[in-house]
Amino acid sequence: MSDTNGKDKKNTDSEIRYVNVYESEAKIYTRKIGGFFANIRRYTGLPLIAAFLILPWLVIDGRPAVFFDLPTRQFHILWMTFWPQDFMLLAWVLIIAAFLLFTVTVLFGRVWCGFTCPQTVWTLMYIAVGHFFEGDRNKQIKLDQQPWSFEKIWRKAGKHSVWLLIAFVTGFTFIGYFYPVRELLIGFVPMRDAETGIIGFSAPAPAIFWTLFFTGMTYLNAGWLREQVCKYMCPYARFQSVMYDKDTLAVLYNEKRGEKRGPRKNNSDYKKEGLGDCIDCSWCVQVCPVDIDIRDGAQYECINCGLCVDACNSVMDKLGYEKNLISFTSEDAIETGHTKVVRLRVVAYALTVVAMISAFTYVLANRSPVGVDVIRDRGARLYRVRGPEIQNVYTIKINNMDNVAHSYDVEVEGKYPFEVRKYRPMQVEAGEVFTVPLRVVVAKNALKSEKSKMMVTVRSRENPEITAQEETNFIGPAK
Repeated sequence: MSDTNGKDKKNTDSEIRYVNVYESEAKIYTRKIGGFFANIRRYTGLPLIAAFLILPWLVIDGRPAVFFDLPTRQFHILWMTFWPQDFMLLAWVLIIAAFLLFTVTVLFGRVWCGFTCPQTVWTLMYIAVGHFFEGDRNKQIKLDQQPWSFEKIWRKAGKHSVWLLIAFVTGFTFIGYFYPVRELLIGFVPMRDAETGIIGFSAPAPAIFWTLFFTGMTYLNAGWLREQVCKYMCPYARFQSVMYDKDTLAVLYNEKRGEKRGPRKNNSDYKKEGLGDCIDCSWCVQVCPVDIDIRDGAQYECINCGLCVDACNSVMDKLGYEKNLISFTSEDAIETGHTKVVRLRVVAYALTVVAMISAFTYVLANRSPVGVDVIRDRGARLYRVRGPEIQNVYTIKINNMDNVAHSYDVEVEGKYPFEVRKYRPMQVEAGEVFTVPLRVVVAKNALKSEKSKMMVTVRSRENPEITAQEETNFIGPAK
């Protein structure tokens, strides 16, 4: 059964509501509002946007401060360089971020969604542009209902032009984390080819494609999809309720104080009329970027942005009523007046995060900037007998993950007196993987087993503390 109009129909036994779950039933027009939480969002969103835009342009050690160099498989983050071998560190970072998000959610609900999520930040930026060109909510509704005119065309064109400009800057900056941003900027400057005379771009085709791709996705996402992402695409909205309890702080409506809602005359004793503090002005709904009514209770669509709190408080101020009819509070605070901050779930999450951050910091501080792989030559025999000695041949790969060049000595040790022959230390440049054959020998009469463990150690001559080790096997004749 379906209803394309999305309207309510009555069954003989019960009332059934049919809702299109993939798109809004109507365009959302948001009212512009200021206040405490709007200011907090400004102070959190603007630094995040500034950091996103500036980081690719900063230079550290002759390279961008944050740069993911996929062709060379080097990931530069400020003063540190990571390699594919450091993938586990990335996994740690993601796990720590997840548990940190869980901890914050248990305490403060979806403040990440409301104040720092890029989806929210960019959406509100686009909404601000719409307010600049088309005016506040009522003016936007009136403009859309008007027939096309010069004023409507230039206002719409101006809004979408700025939207596209923001989207292009976003896409360009994002690609700047993977391709040198200065070269990318020059590549997007139209130039005439000296041979063909054709005007074009010098940037590589993949860089142009992905820049335009993310430009289009940003424009579509922040300009058109908006609340659809929060409601239907974001997985966080689905599982965040598992982390909520009665002491979790969230945007809630105080039903005891607000009901029964309705209009009232100025200076009237509305309480004698059986009315609560809510005058049913619907401002809390008009400012909501996801188009929900917070007075209907806690809802998974709510991103805890606090705009409805600012709107309601502004109305309460005008009426001379007590603020925080809608507020960041907990269910327990509404029922009992108290919120229990320290509780088992919070302590467990917090201790887990502290333990993981401590372990991650220790591993990061003791991370060696050199890696070594020891591989037995496929074409070589298992071993060679040269007079009184037994030889094994390996291929050793030294990966200099430091930012400066190093020369490395190779040492071997094990149960028997192994020695390295004909190895000459070579300078390995920063970021270079140096491959060299390694010949290891041992006296025939000293080797007592067919197969024995051997540790290969690579040590920097410039800094002996920089070392890397790998275990391998030494093969000899059967006894």
